[in-house]
Amino acid sequence: MRAAAVPLIAATIALGASPAIAQDREQVKVAFAHALPNVDGKKIVAVTVTYPPGGKSLPHHHAASAFIYAYVLSGAIRSQVGNDPAQVYHAGEGFYEMPGSHHSVGENASDKEPASLLAVFVVDSKDEPLTTPDKASGSQ
Repeated sequence: MRAAAVPLIAATIALGASPAIAQDREQVKVAFAHALPNVDGKKIVAVTVTYPPGGKSLPHHHAASAFIYAYVLSGAIRSQVGNDPAQVYHAGEGFYEMPGSHHSVGENASDKEPASLLAVFVVDSKDEPLTTPDKASGSQ
């Protein structure tokens, strides 16, 4: 997990946030990535996202081709995608994001317990990066 945190902190600092704020951010680790042999030009990527108590993600977009299914592994995650209202998902529940969606809220619903989810991307093989923070997010 330490290796995954270093780029996250560096990216957070590059966006104009202080390192103290970075400690409240999610940690993302690639769990699996593989080309889909039966679907030309597509790959599947699974990432674990771990939030500390009170932790949150910056508002962001995913790669334009990405269909994402998120499954809550532990705790509770508050998520808002597009114009839908924010919802809280508990361990064992899931949600999805359509290609081109804006993810305005992604956060731990608890300020006392950690939370984690598994996000599975089905995306064009050459579509990178998978996640791009909103430009205005660095000033928050």
